[in-house]
Amino acid sequence: MPEHTFPKILPSADVDERATIGDKTTVWHLAQVREYATVGAECVIGRGAYIGAGVAIGDRCKIQNFAMVYEPATLAEGVFIGPGVVLTNDLHPRAINEDGSPKSASDWEATGVSIHRGAAIGARAVCVAPVTIGEWATVAAGAVVTKDVPAFALVAGVPARQIGWVGPAGRKLEARDGRYVCPASGAEFVEIEGVLSHA
Repeated sequence: MPEHTFPKILPSADVDERATIGDKTTVWHLAQVREYATVGAECVIGRGAYIGAGVAIGDRCKIQNFAMVYEPATLAEGVFIGPGVVLTNDLHPRAINEDGSPKSASDWEATGVSIHRGAAIGARAVCVAPVTIGEWATVAAGAVVTKDVPAFALVAGVPARQIGWVGPAGRKLEARDGRYVCPASGAEFVEIEGVLSHA
């Protein structure tokens, strides 16, 4: 019997009919996927997660329980978003205008977070837009990111600061003889003027 490739959307999930959900993607209980959002193939959208209107999510991403991905965020292939992560979208948040009237969609301009291939955002971290997270970078749990994170960087704290380098295996790289080595895979990297690349 052929394997089914269509997405699996749990009955309690709220997926707008104008959203696009890729093959083999699962949208779990109480998750909300707003209008015009695009979710790639083989993704997992966890329980209670929120995907904003027009958000673009690449293939094989994992959005864990209760993460909030506000528009216009973009996530490349293989991005991991931990439980309770928030990707913000408002530079100057207010509920009302100076005259006391409620703010409407025309009173502000959404700005997003961009996350590149293979990057991981740890549980309850907050990325304050506009920021870009480089490929294979790791944001530690509970960090607050207020500036761009280079590819392969490991950042932690409030505000987040770089504390090392990390490889695609997700392990902190070890400094050895002028190079950085992944303890899991043995892959070697070199740093030139603050940029890490494969040796």
